[in-house]
Amino acid sequence: MIPVLDVSRYFAGDLGELPRLGGELRYAFENVGFWYLRGHGVPRSLIDAAFAECERFHAQPIEKKLALKINEHTIGYMAMCGSIARSSTVNNNTKPSVNEAFFLRRERTQDDPDVIAGKRFRGLNQWPTGLPGFRETTLAYMGAMEQLGKKLVRIYAVALDLPADYFDPMFAQPNMIQRFTHYPPRPVYEDNEFSIAPHTDSGFMTLLAPSSVPGLSIRLPDGTWFDAPSDPDAFVVNGGDILRRWTNDRFLATPHRAINTSGRERYAIPFFFDTHPDTLISCLPSCQSPENPPKYEPITYDEYALWYAMRNYVHLHQEQQAA
Repeated sequence: MIPVLDVSRYFAGDLGELPRLGGELRYAFENVGFWYLRGHGVPRSLIDAAFAECERFHAQPIEKKLALKINEHTIGYMAMCGSIARSSTVNNNTKPSVNEAFFLRRERTQDDPDVIAGKRFRGLNQWPTGLPGFRETTLAYMGAMEQLGKKLVRIYAVALDLPADYFDPMFAQPNMIQRFTHYPPRPVYEDNEFSIAPHTDSGFMTLLAPSSVPGLSIRLPDGTWFDAPSDPDAFVVNGGDILRRWTNDRFLATPHRAINTSGRERYAIPFFFDTHPDTLISCLPSCQSPENPPKYEPITYDEYALWYAMRNYVHLHQEQQAA
């Protein structure tokens, strides 16, 4: 149902694998919008350590978490029911999603030019105190995921009939978000209530590490919902609205949702890998023709990300309403 790509030989240096992988990725995005990534090279021990830090963070008293309350950069702790997926095109989401989350972005310092300039979504990370090793482990995981994303974008370029290095400059310093999410067990959901409501992601690539507790469902192009099984050896990968816009709807941004009726606490550590924030998202040359002109006006990644966040995150939606 969901295509599986094994990149181990390509990552070992076999560039002859690129055309095959590009073709498989093209099929995945033109027909499903999700795929499983095997042979990624991220150590299982590092993935397990990141899950452990996610659980450790959320096990803290609420007062400790609220001390890192999510800010205008969408960095920090978002309390339970802090988001409503208003941008969804597949469901009229009217209730907050039943989860809590901790957001981190690229690690920056006080003298970073973007920090000094006060650019949106480029602030300093908020780090918990009293959790020895949390920062170091999390940054190690994020670093491994950033390198993984940079390797994968060449497969995307080939899949889109572009030179393999086409995307390299745009991802030299990618925008990245690490989300540590906790879904409490909920035996019964109210009408139109979800752990995460049906939505599409906003960006280019989402990499979801395998979880031992099920809960993810994706909406197939024919409208049916499919429970995605977890593969312990594979990341679940999908694209979002930026990828869809960039490819003129050639590649799918597939809606998905999550519920947790397992009776166990569920944790997720999705990593969102995107272009540099200033990148102009304008229809790719291989995705347009006189018969198929661009459908969307050019927009920077940051502009779209701000629109998306203002729609979906309660703290920013309130800011927008106040303005």
